[in-house]
Amino acid sequence: MLFDAFINEPLSYRMRPQNIDEVVGQKHVIGKGTALYKMIINGYVPSILLYGPPGVGKTSIAKAIAGTVKIPFEAINATTAGKKEIEQAVDIARGEGKLILFIDEVHRFNKAQQDYLLPHVERGLITLIGATTENPFHDVNPAIRSRCGQIKELKALEAKDIKDLILRALSDKERGLGNMDIHIADESIDLIASATGGDARSALTVLEEVVQASKEHEAQPIVIEGALVKECVQSKGFSHDKKGDIYYSLLSSLQKSIRGSDVSAALHYLARLIEGGDLTAICRRLLVIAYEDISLAAPEIGGRTVAAIQAVERLGLPEARIPLANIVIEQCLSPKTNSAYKAIDAAIEDVRNGLIGEIPSHLKDAHYSGAAQLGHGAGYKYPHDYPTSWVYQQYLPDKLTGKTYYNPKANGQEKYFAKVNDRLEELKRNGNK
Repeated sequence: MLFDAFINEPLSYRMRPQNIDEVVGQKHVIGKGTALYKMIINGYVPSILLYGPPGVGKTSIAKAIAGTVKIPFEAINATTAGKKEIEQAVDIARGEGKLILFIDEVHRFNKAQQDYLLPHVERGLITLIGATTENPFHDVNPAIRSRCGQIKELKALEAKDIKDLILRALSDKERGLGNMDIHIADESIDLIASATGGDARSALTVLEEVVQASKEHEAQPIVIEGALVKECVQSKGFSHDKKGDIYYSLLSSLQKSIRGSDVSAALHYLARLIEGGDLTAICRRLLVIAYEDISLAAPEIGGRTVAAIQAVERLGLPEARIPLANIVIEQCLSPKTNSAYKAIDAAIEDVRNGLIGEIPSHLKDAHYSGAAQLGHGAGYKYPHDYPTSWVYQQYLPDKLTGKTYYNPKANGQEKYFAKVNDRLEELKRNGNK
């Protein structure tokens, strides 16, 4: 059978680079000319933390490094390995004199594992290469970070990098599919490369699947139809971004795009979040944006956002995408101001720093017997007793008299609020004379 020689190991596993010159993409980390590349070529491997989304080559880079320097390599997963696996790795290192230990999901490394391993890392017996999809500065134990002189963020691969890998797999007769007469259109290769979200493993999996699906017994050649490729790509839902560092970066990118009034960018990040399926997180972030970034420049957006959220909750997906698109576009094109949240943050900072002062007696609660005896409420002027429903009196504690927290911007409806605020500040100054 054509696939007998390939059936035991997935194509994505077989095509992993055997040395650092075969690594696809990640030139900013391990490309020729980088410090890491030069160290490895010279036979020196520092302990490293690699972090990035799935399928970008964390395991492949670790194996490629070991293959380049010809140092024994062992891999474990922190979620399933116990102290016994660490002890076994140390025994191998002692027997070989050196070992590169790759720990996947290193952010889940427990204290017992860490306490046993790290002394051997410090002595140089073991070189640690840790991999995580989480931000190491948030989720990886500081003790592990401190032993890793290199912390490298891997990026999702570019479509051209994925295409190079696919072409390599199609031509490689030893590890790939080069022994088969495969006919696949360039457009289909481009579709796999662009639609798999920068995930090399997924791209090679799709390639292997479409080859398998196109095989007709012993018949040659294997002709891969474009419709079949499209079906395999769409069935996997590659635009789904799982929760993790990338998930929170998507929420951040959505907010920053709306804040920057970039409709296309905001819709792009919204689409990725919708495919992730967490409507609650999307709605919560849009409500924050309405009051943090748009705020008093267009106060009606807060109510409109709440209405959109209610529609989302009632509709669910896929229809929920429609009110979400509406409110995101409206938020993008609304005037922006952050003066309200800046004002409350400034006030909170003063309170936390102890700048509070005594509440003026005329503002204190007077709705109890004995309040008058304490002077509470005495002299309070009820604004509604005056023609304009405003009268000068002191509201801030003596310690904060003259303090200003709100600095309006002349943008959107806040222009009106700014004029009212300026007039009131002028009246307060005159009333104080």
